Amino acid sequence: MRILFANDGIGDAGGVQSYLAAVMPALEARGHAVAFLHLDLPREEEGTPAPEGAPHFCIDREGIEGALDGARRWGPDVVFSHNLRPLEVERRLLAEWPVVKMMHGYFGTCIGGQKTHLFPRAEPCGRVFGPACLALYLPRRNGRMSLPYVSAEWRWANEQRSLFGRYAGIVTASAHMRREYVRNGVAAEKAHAIPLFPTIPIADGLAAPDAFRVLFLGRMTQLKGGDLLIRAVAAASRAAGRAIPLTMAGNGPKRGEWEALARSLGVTAEWLGWVDEATRLTLLRAASLLAVPSVWPEPFGLVGLEAGSQGVPSVAFDVGGIGEWLADGVNGRLVPGDPPRVEPLAQAIAWAATHPAELAAMRPRALEAARAMSLDAHVSRLEAVLAGLHSDA
Repeated sequence: MRILFANDGIGDAGGVQSYLAAVMPALEARGHAVAFLHLDLPREEEGTPAPEGAPHFCIDREGIEGALDGARRWGPDVVFSHNLRPLEVERRLLAEWPVVKMMHGYFGTCIGGQKTHLFPRAEPCGRVFGPACLALYLPRRNGRMSLPYVSAEWRWANEQRSLFGRYAGIVTASAHMRREYVRNGVAAEKAHAIPLFPTIPIADGLAAPDAFRVLFLGRMTQLKGGDLLIRAVAAASRAAGRAIPLTMAGNGPKRGEWEALARSLGVTAEWLGWVDEATRLTLLRAASLLAVPSVWPEPFGLVGLEAGSQGVPSVAFDVGGIGEWLADGVNGRLVPGDPPRVEPLAQAIAWAATHPAELAAMRPRALEAARAMSLDAHVSRLEAVLAGLHSDA
């Protein structure tokens, strides 16, 4: 099978690139030919997620027609499309080949892609995309507060939604996201939930660290719920009768506000900024508990599965796809998330801090969950979807 991958970026940082860098070589190793059509010019220092020798077709360098002509000469059986902002490119691909689209976010089902109301409090939005979204966007502060932005994003989301019926298949990382697309008009038989996989090596099993420590890894934005986590750690420390240390790794517009909040509440926290992959792995292995306090419906929440790959249980709000890899009392603690509140999160953290034996028993189960959602399992299911289209052609 000849599979043409399509994406805006090439080699830039982010979850989509990590996904491509794992899946493209894995499919090639199974005997498939892969090629890569991308919008951006490659940057030498960042490389490409494609395996060595795979053909590349660059729209910024060759133009749409030139890149598509190169793809035609290569002769794909199927296109596996990812984040393509210019929908004209998507339409051109759909006109020539069967296209399977992987929806990494709420594209075509939400104006700003957050699927979250931020006022009067942060809570997931369960609406089907439609005109009411326009009416609610500004009053509920559902994203960037700019009328030109809202108008442009509304048009783009409508255009993306208009293509749903033309895809040969849509792949999502969770059953939650599959339901979202089916609710928004995708035929159920064309929607496929294929769980993600850890992008770091799975440990053989690591002993629990001597001292209890909570770890946060991620971008510091309102959607990631760091303020709720800090308040919960403060409350959990009071309940446990001792200070619970917190490590905050990442950066973003809320960092300064969160640092001030931690100081005001007396939370013992260290702030590391962005960390490289080696440091990230070291932090995971030193953590007792990973906190995923997201207030938006995470499409999957991969960071928790990666913590599990090192035997680290997680605590998280039950939003989006998180409940598909995190089971309460099994490989961590899952607390109600609609709406997300400090109290149950604090109770779960206090429980983890005061029940070391029970928490340690979750570590092998966290590893089991990570092993079950492997790259090999993902690629097998994806291969079946793509091969089914090829056999029908």
